Amino acid sequence: MSEDQLGSSGELDEASRAGWRERLGRLFSGEPRDRDDLVEVLKRAQQRALLDADALAMIEGVLHVSELQARDIMIPRSQVAVLQRSDRALDLLPNIIETGHSRFPVTGESRDDVIGILIAKDLLRYLAPDADHAFSLRELLRPALFIPESKRLDALLKLFQESRNHMAVVVDEYGGLAGIVTIEDVIEQIVGEIDDEHDSTADSWVLSGGGDGRTVVKALAPIEAFNDYFGTDFESDEFDTIGGLVANGFGHVPRRGESIVLGEHRFEVVRADSRRVHLLIVTPPVVDVDGADDGRDQHPE
Repeated sequence: MSEDQLGSSGELDEASRAGWRERLGRLFSGEPRDRDDLVEVLKRAQQRALLDADALAMIEGVLHVSELQARDIMIPRSQVAVLQRSDRALDLLPNIIETGHSRFPVTGESRDDVIGILIAKDLLRYLAPDADHAFSLRELLRPALFIPESKRLDALLKLFQESRNHMAVVVDEYGGLAGIVTIEDVIEQIVGEIDDEHDSTADSWVLSGGGDGRTVVKALAPIEAFNDYFGTDFESDEFDTIGGLVANGFGHVPRRGESIVLGEHRFEVVRADSRRVHLLIVTPPVVDVDGADDGRDQHPE
């Protein structure tokens, strides 16, 4: 290639870079004042084909992860499959096969006494016909990663990376088992649902439930399944998912923090992007002593 050609190419590259700088300068000429402003800037970037829709959704997911805590997405205590320290190798198999999980908290004297994590594949060498290893569950256990319910998800993701753990045990204020969170649960808040061959459709959309009646659910929950679980009677003719029903109630794709009362339940948006709702907190509406709505719920205009 001649020097003239090289020079011409360099001039084109510089012109291209200058064009990008000018476009980005115009895009961010109004400096975002808060997170909502930043999201609006990103949406304009998507409209101008600087970002595609999937990239925008993932960026919004990253922003929302810093606002969510472990309690918002954890698998609650009642749904955690645990193994007991006293179990023999063959005793462990039915639970492992039934759930299809790859990691299990192992408990000691009580369900709150988590002594470690068992990775299912570590059992394989003890199950071979010619196995000559003396089975000791304690020797197979990996150290458990304990976190409080208030642990922010962005900090938890960093902790997963640093500790090379894929599961964290969530403990309550008394040190008891509150639930578990996996690295997949956190990543799903950014990229959307990641289903594998072992994921079950039965109640897998219920993420957590507390004694106060608040339940975190995935917006993709089928309306019929939602009705069966909560005893509601929402129609499923027009919408397939509870997220679609809620968005229709608002009349727009709601933002995080917006809430609405539909039927006898209150729905608060925990996570949503520019296209759809992802997570909801469902709770019976708060009523006063006379049985009337206390008015604290926000309704769409």
